[in-house]
Amino acid sequence: MRHQSATAHELARIAELAGVPGERLARLGERMSREELEPGASVGAPGTFSVVLAGMLRGPGGLLRPGDSFDGTATALTPATVAGCPRADYESLIAN
Repeated sequence: MRHQSATAHELARIAELAGVPGERLARLGERMSREELEPGASVGAPGTFSVVLAGMLRGPGGLLRPGDSFDGTATALTPATVAGCPRADYESLIAN
């Protein structure tokens, strides 16, 4: 099931986004799509910035937990919630 976005509050819990002002997090969240995953479901694609909001996934670099971010594809090990957007959106709002 897809939901519209991620909240600034949720994004503030992501290690990579720590210290980013709330206004910028809110703008990023508006560009993200949230996905609820069942175990075994895959999410993401090359060129996508994604964050784990709940659950555990296996992805680039190994085990992903809430608060982790990743690029590429990951597979849910438990019921999970992930939000993602094109990497270019992330970079235009956060990385620069």
